[in-house]
Amino acid sequence: MTTTDTDAVDTANRSFYEAQERGDFEELTALWLAPEDVSYAEDADPDDAEDTSISCVHPGWPVLTGRGEVLRSYALIMANTEYIQFFLTDVRISVVADTAMVTCTENILSGGPAPEDSDELGPLVGQRVVATNVFRRTRDGWKLWSHHASPVLAESDDESDALEDTLDDADGPGDGGGPGGDGSPA
Repeated sequence: MTTTDTDAVDTANRSFYEAQERGDFEELTALWLAPEDVSYAEDADPDDAEDTSISCVHPGWPVLTGRGEVLRSYALIMANTEYIQFFLTDVRISVVADTAMVTCTENILSGGPAPEDSDELGPLVGQRVVATNVFRRTRDGWKLWSHHASPVLAESDDESDALEDTLDDADGPGDGGGPGGDGSPA
């Protein structure tokens, strides 16, 4: 891994989020891996070719596979979102050969459609999502192969501790080793 590779992956990752912010569907489409981005040996059997299907998991959605499903989802999101802005934190980039993985926290500010009797934005909503973006190196640069995003349910260590306490209480009295609290099955 070189600094140049890391910088190029970082640029591709940021471009992905910036295209969403601008609602630039053409650019977003160009950032995703397509079958023509991967070259195969002339004598290779097409059945042995690597799978270049892209995949995407939006928070709370099922897995979407293939360019049609993935790009359709972004078209729907862009059509129904008046405003969206991503503040990326905790960005980690790992590059191995022609594959790169980016993990980050998406701090999202978004607004829905304006009320019918107003030209103003709908109410703004904040959300934190953790994401993993996988990229492949192509002759045209790094392309997104997979995006997986999950909502952050616990906002702080205190909330994580409260969730853990709630789960422990659900186990019943005792050491919490099983439903009966004594490590044995209920």
